Amino acid sequence: MKVGITCYPTYGGSGAVATELGLALAHRGHEVHFITYQQPFRLPVFVPRVAFHEVSIGHYPLFQYPPYDLALAVKMHEVAMQHDLDLLHVHYAIPHATSAWLAKQMLAEIGRTMPVVTTLHGTDITIVGQDHSYHAITKFSIEKSDRITAVSSWLKDETIRAFGCANCRVDVIPNFVDPAVYTRAAHDSALKQELAGGRPILMHISNFRPVKRVLDVVGAFAEVRREAAAVLVMVGDGPDRSAAEDEARRLGVFEDVRFLGRIDGVAPLLAVADVYLLTTDRESFGLSALEAMACGVPVVAAGVGGIVEVVEDGVTGSLHPVGDVKAMGAAALKLIRDQAHWQGQSDAAIARAKAHFGIDDVVSQYEALYQTVK
Repeated sequence: MKVGITCYPTYGGSGAVATELGLALAHRGHEVHFITYQQPFRLPVFVPRVAFHEVSIGHYPLFQYPPYDLALAVKMHEVAMQHDLDLLHVHYAIPHATSAWLAKQMLAEIGRTMPVVTTLHGTDITIVGQDHSYHAITKFSIEKSDRITAVSSWLKDETIRAFGCANCRVDVIPNFVDPAVYTRAAHDSALKQELAGGRPILMHISNFRPVKRVLDVVGAFAEVRREAAAVLVMVGDGPDRSAAEDEARRLGVFEDVRFLGRIDGVAPLLAVADVYLLTTDRESFGLSALEAMACGVPVVAAGVGGIVEVVEDGVTGSLHPVGDVKAMGAAALKLIRDQAHWQGQSDAAIARAKAHFGIDDVVSQYEALYQTVK
């Protein structure tokens, strides 16, 4: 099949999943065309059967804000025509599903049928889509998609609750992980010595937006540091990074926190972590938690949204109320102090990641879905 994929190409779970899906499809012999404003961050320079088409946005004095959604629709139409695409698979409802619907209508004018598959990832439904300014167009774009998928049952239910989604079917296809990449065996354990001098490593990876509550990550780590030697590794960047640095200084743990900034390939880092912290107050899935689990890292997280479908409380980690840094810190401390407890959760995390979220099974689900709209 020839599949056009549109996603946000920058740092974030939806872009990572969309890119990895495209690469996996290409590996299986499909032809994949990424259509977006810049090359996705997980897309290598060259991969057979994979092409990148940049959306160029004209800058005219008339437009205070250049209309990216219209430029994207034009590029989708162009790529579909030039490469004879079988379908468009868009990640995020707006503006991507909206632009895909416009491209579909343009193609229909010349007798071309172009199915649109929309995958909902979270923020497009829970925050942006429920804003009054965007609610109607989000609902319209979802309902006009030929098939809709959500990355968790929680997100499916939230979509139906928020938008009604009349006469549409939402299939749950979870995010996935490649066990061959996210495994301790594939990476150099010496990195742990470089980062922490052999001390236990607590890790967090995100875009440092307010929803991620990165100050709680630092607070939970401070609880651990009161009782044991450890290092916190913070991967990513965003609006709350400076506040997190200030909080680390205020709590007296700054010297034991490593702020590494944005890093595209996080598997080598996760492979040397001991505990993964995810303190978010809204999460439709929790891809970083899944990637940590695949590396055998127990997850200490807030039990919200789709996280409860990924992390099995008391088995592959532990789930706690949002903002309860004392409980999260205590759970992390127990993991780094009790080797048998850590090993049990580590083994269970690897097993769960492989059994329920392996890349081969999930990509096969997408292939089967494509066949229903081709």
